[in-house]
Amino acid sequence: MSATADHAEERTSPAVRLGFQPEQVVQEIGYDDDVDQELRESIEEVIGSDLVDEDYDDVADAVVLWFRDEDGDLTDALVDATTYIEEGGSILLLTPKTGRAGYVEPSDISEASTTAGLSASKSVSVGKDWSGSRLVTPKAAKSKK
Repeated sequence: MSATADHAEERTSPAVRLGFQPEQVVQEIGYDDDVDQELRESIEEVIGSDLVDEDYDDVADAVVLWFRDEDGDLTDALVDATTYIEEGGSILLLTPKTGRAGYVEPSDISEASTTAGLSASKSVSVGKDWSGSRLVTPKAAKSKK
């Protein structure tokens, strides 16, 4: 029965749907009192450890970026986030849903992502108050030395 329960968990866990995997190092940026704690716990459960904070001084496999309209320039935030992850890594950009304080227009997300050199792979609802956009960094061309 546990195998069936595990597969059911994979279908329903937002962290699994968003592409998080065991043993990944996931850095969290923009944490505040308004973040979705259930999503954070789901990610930590999948990766098997705590999220690392903005002071983490090594590269991460992925970044969770909580961003609200009043947080400044989204392009700058995304460019900064790319410096924390490995080439080919992903950024989960989380913004408040329509009608919530701090809502960010989808066109602003698209423009900022493109300007930052990121590609949007999918957008999902990740909770009652937050929407997520999974953004990926381009994989570097492999050079033969």
